[in-house]
Amino acid sequence: MATKIRLMRMGKIRTPFYRIVVTDSRKARNGLSIEEIGRYVPGQEPSIIEVNSARALYWLGVGAQPSEAVEAILKVTGDWQKFKGLPGTEGTLRVAAPKPHKSVAYEAAVKSAMDEPKEGATTLKKKAQEKLAAKANPVAESEPEAVAEVVASEPEAVIETPAADVVADETPAAEAAAE
Repeated sequence: MATKIRLMRMGKIRTPFYRIVVTDSRKARNGLSIEEIGRYVPGQEPSIIEVNSARALYWLGVGAQPSEAVEAILKVTGDWQKFKGLPGTEGTLRVAAPKPHKSVAYEAAVKSAMDEPKEGATTLKKKAQEKLAAKANPVAESEPEAVAEVVASEPEAVIETPAADVVADETPAAEAAAE
């Protein structure tokens, strides 16, 4: 049986990823495969290339022919050089920098939020500025006016209170008690 190592396209429109598979050369591109030996995701920077080197070398050793795209991928990983006995078996595969853990990023965000000013907006609205200024600088002149208003309103309240008591004393029960 003539076997080939080729790419099987997967994914959505405009976002492909590929499986590196060993399949019968007479089958369709996405048809039944014998074995999956890796994957290739070109949509990221750097591209993700994962190849099971032991299985790739086995299939190359038993006569499987790689497609041009797979041969280029095997050269990047260094598996083609191992198979042919050429120098450069370490390959030129670039690896993405490891992402920081989510908890580390969260703690950094919380720490930066703690360093921000706690008063809110950097510029206050006019009413807020006036209230803040009134609290910071209490004016002594406004206090006597407030006291004068309270004193002026007290005599009226005092006058009303005895009138209410007089009305209550004129009840028939109060007259009977007086006799």
